Amino acid sequence: MQPAVGGPCQGIRNLIPELAVQGIYSEVVCVDDANQFSFPEDPFTVHVLGPGVTPWQYTGLLQGWLEYNLDRFDIVIVHGNWLYPGFATYKVWKKLSESSNGASKQIRLYYMPHGMLDPYFQVAPGRSWKAVRNWLYWKFIESKLVNQADGLLFTCHEELTLARSSFKPYMPKRELNAGFGIPEPPAYHASMRQELDSKFPELRGQQYFLFLSRITEKKGVELLLQVYLRLVERYPKLPRLVVAGPGLDTPYGENARHFVSSRLSLRSSVTFTGMLSGDLKWAAFYGCQAFVLPSHQENFGIAIVEALACGKPVLISNKVNIWREVADAACGIVSADTYQGTLGAWSEFVEMPAAAKNTMGVNAEKTFRHQFSVKNAVRQLMSCLSMEKVVQ
Repeated sequence: MQPAVGGPCQGIRNLIPELAVQGIYSEVVCVDDANQFSFPEDPFTVHVLGPGVTPWQYTGLLQGWLEYNLDRFDIVIVHGNWLYPGFATYKVWKKLSESSNGASKQIRLYYMPHGMLDPYFQVAPGRSWKAVRNWLYWKFIESKLVNQADGLLFTCHEELTLARSSFKPYMPKRELNAGFGIPEPPAYHASMRQELDSKFPELRGQQYFLFLSRITEKKGVELLLQVYLRLVERYPKLPRLVVAGPGLDTPYGENARHFVSSRLSLRSSVTFTGMLSGDLKWAAFYGCQAFVLPSHQENFGIAIVEALACGKPVLISNKVNIWREVADAACGIVSADTYQGTLGAWSEFVEMPAAAKNTMGVNAEKTFRHQFSVKNAVRQLMSCLSMEKVVQ
């Protein structure tokens, strides 16, 4: 549930309050280390049973907690694959199901992969060993979890379709497009921009493009910077580029910063902000010309939807699983996750008349309201499942 790790934990935080409005009680169990970071003050119960150790995230506290508490709930949703919490939950759920013999309620178990069954992870460069490891883990463990649980919950149709091509045997009992969404963003107020300008004075009075995501290879940051370098050479009055997100202190992040610092035209045009949250984050969204994410794999893209909610066009790759929705709604430009594809899309937007950009922004907000609001996501989830008490 650490905010810096990415979208699933934020998705959980978005969904549970709206589920509560519908009378559905939820609790969260995680294997984070409470001593390593401060948890937000969530309006729901979070059981912190970490720290999870090894890449498998093993903790000896989890199985006992599940054995003692799982039967308090009607439905269990495991977020993510390949980790000990999913295995431990399956093991306890299976034991409870076999011991009840129909004499008590049957707890339903669902897995929500959040893109972790995407075939990208089996073919991406530099992942050969991890691909073999995943294949072995699938053969002996994960296939049982996926195929014997009551079903899989997907955030969008593209994710559901892609999951079918990664591993065999793949025979889930149910494949459910449960949707995903975010709450209404806070209304814009001038103090948001004042706070952003105060922290990053170089942005005062400037137009800019925004990248807001983790600084990793998968997100296409290297591609982003290479294309922006070409655009700076092509368009003398190009808006600045703001690169926001955690990961600047990693080797990949340090390489990204070196790429910028070693080029004069980029040093004066690119701002690295680190992770933004609260009003600073929303100020960054509201102030940008467009949101740019040339990701090589993106399951749902909460930041993309946050940009849409702020009425901002999005320039994304066709490896983002909601790219069809963006293209159909004309609220952004979709391209291949290549240098030429990203350059073409970005150049098209730069050369677009102001009226067309404004129309795209209006379409963006409409798309959020009609397809990606948390209210719609909860309605879609509830249409898939009949829920009363849920542990996630």
